[in-house]
Amino acid sequence: MDKVFGSLKGLLKISNVVIDNNVFKLHYKVTVILLLACSILVTSRQYFGDPIECISRDDIPNKLLNVFCWIHATFSVENAWHKKVGEEIPYPGVDKYIPGENRRYHAYYQWVCFVLFLQAILFYLPRYFWKVCEGGKVKNIVLDLNSYIMSQEKKEENRRVLVEYLVENMGNHKFYAFSYFLCEVANFINVVGQMYLMDAFLGGTFSSYGHRVIQFTEWDYSVRYDPMIEVFPRLAKCTFHRYGSSGDVQRHDAMCILPINIINEKIYVGLWFWFIILAVLSALILVYHIIVYLWPQSRFFILKSRARLTRPDYLDIVLRKCTLSDWFVLDLLSKNLDDRNYRDLITDLARKLERKAIDVA
Repeated sequence: MDKVFGSLKGLLKISNVVIDNNVFKLHYKVTVILLLACSILVTSRQYFGDPIECISRDDIPNKLLNVFCWIHATFSVENAWHKKVGEEIPYPGVDKYIPGENRRYHAYYQWVCFVLFLQAILFYLPRYFWKVCEGGKVKNIVLDLNSYIMSQEKKEENRRVLVEYLVENMGNHKFYAFSYFLCEVANFINVVGQMYLMDAFLGGTFSSYGHRVIQFTEWDYSVRYDPMIEVFPRLAKCTFHRYGSSGDVQRHDAMCILPINIINEKIYVGLWFWFIILAVLSALILVYHIIVYLWPQSRFFILKSRARLTRPDYLDIVLRKCTLSDWFVLDLLSKNLDDRNYRDLITDLARKLERKAIDVA
């Protein structure tokens, strides 16, 4: 397992500087790692053997038949999905094909690893865009005030520089804050769009996949029908044509076992639930941003909850002078500075703003 997933360890590294929120991290860290791990897993034969194994009574070499059926796809007969197994058919969807019957071809399992990798890239794009727009701003303005080991003189000097920066750049962080909000919107659009992408990839079955699986677990065992094998059949048919000794075309039917679908069905059940949860959380984050924009008083409550040592009157003075984009920078600083340093920062900033207001008056 370490050989297979060892390459993903680097993605688990935790940054010393916080430039986003926990839901954002679920997109570019947890989901990306999950998708990459699934992509690697479906290509790891040591856990479930060859992805396909075909059975035929004819003289066609098994290796040749396996390669042919893997490349040209297998199929299921739709009329055989609900017939009795063991009496009418050997397996749901596997039956003698009569010309004119509807067949459902299964070729997407060839592309699962590539699609999962593409999805991982799409989930990381908003993070990449935000890092480009952020440009290391928070790391630069923190000035090591997130360090617990620093002399008092150095701490006071760095805090003075930070206060000067915040006062001189009030109202200049609009693009900075807007870029972050745009990335949050992109996260929501991406997760919802990927649900539609997977629905199209699986032939319109992903949207109801998890719901059908939940229903399946509640059915009586004697009558229940596993919906997962209709999407990811573990046994399917394959037709191989070749020329016979007399020059006529011979048709050879084979049944193919698809061990890879044991993995695929579990992956997509998990992704169905995870994407639903992620979409809901992303929508709540957008609602949170709308509330912060429309209700300025909420900004005070949010910062107060994160910086409990800060005096409410000083915090109120600062926020009355700040725009929404300035509040966003202060919010990021509250996530990076410890409570004492942030308390002192707000105190110095409030006094600086009061003196500036008196000088202007």
